[in-house]
Amino acid sequence: MSAAPAAGVPLADHTTLRLGGPAARFVSAGTTGELTAAVADADAAGERLLVLGGGSNLVVSDDGFDGTVVRVDTGGVRTEAGGAEGTVRVRAEAGLEWDRFVERCVAEGYSGVECLSGIPGRVGATPIQNVGAYGQSVSETVAEVVVHDRERGERRAMAPAECGFAYRDSVFKGSDRYVVCEVVFELEESALSAPVAYAELARRLGAAQGERVPAADARAAVLELRRGKGMVLDPDDPDTRSAGSFFTNPILTEAEFEVLRKRAADHLGPGAEPPAFPEGGGRVKTSAAWLIDKAGFTKGYGAGPARISTKHALALTNPGGATTQDLLTLAREVRAGVADRFGVRLVNEPVMVGVEL
Repeated sequence: MSAAPAAGVPLADHTTLRLGGPAARFVSAGTTGELTAAVADADAAGERLLVLGGGSNLVVSDDGFDGTVVRVDTGGVRTEAGGAEGTVRVRAEAGLEWDRFVERCVAEGYSGVECLSGIPGRVGATPIQNVGAYGQSVSETVAEVVVHDRERGERRAMAPAECGFAYRDSVFKGSDRYVVCEVVFELEESALSAPVAYAELARRLGAAQGERVPAADARAAVLELRRGKGMVLDPDDPDTRSAGSFFTNPILTEAEFEVLRKRAADHLGPGAEPPAFPEGGGRVKTSAAWLIDKAGFTKGYGAGPARISTKHALALTNPGGATTQDLLTLAREVRAGVADRFGVRLVNEPVMVGVEL
């Protein structure tokens, strides 16, 4: 049963950054039916709507949200027949904690999401951002996304081709038309991981890139790597009071990357080579963390109450006492510094609510 609507609930209590002012109206939905009903009620009343999961990818205004916030507290999961031999489909409701889902899949011998271990948030957020890490992304295993379509006023299933998946992007991101209710993943029935694609993870595992290892070992190694970067939530570690990676890794044309290489050499000296990962189509992905660090924003940087994590240059944190404006001031300083030094404009990964970068 959903909790009665409440007024003035501080959204800082529901975001991993511990930032955000009050919600005019706050509703918790414990079932998918309650979720769609709460959304429909808000739409019928002409109220602004914010659907909230784990709050791990949100930057919310200090003024809060003048509308209805619906927190998704669903959590069901069930296994179905796969679409191909040797596969299984796992249907998870949007409010299920993501890492609990990954843990369950690994324990039950289902392969394909193990390298996404330790990511905070809930299942419903993963297709929105096309969440990815350590060489895996959810778009590789999503078979179906069940949404409430606010425009049509109905629930429907969307195939991967309809989801518009791209690097940290989808048709769901930046649009409030769809409310994710369930996500169906098609996973391999195997105790082995998917081929290890990420060099840092392969080194930690003592494996070659492309090799398969026990999925439980891959999960353990990812969790270890993420903890070392402050990317696993820990109430005793202020570096984890963040929205994870604050900027996406820039994807440049080959010409733009050549300009970056020249500017890196000019500023840092001969041999200073920006990381490069071919993306196909004449594009190259480089590292936002490298750009931030080499622009002078090193780990722990920050004169105000918001700062860069002491463990990872890509995370902006609220160690305590910061406001959303403090965080945005730091983010703008970092973005401007990288653009000035390297000519690359960083793009925020978290969703902005009531604020702009």
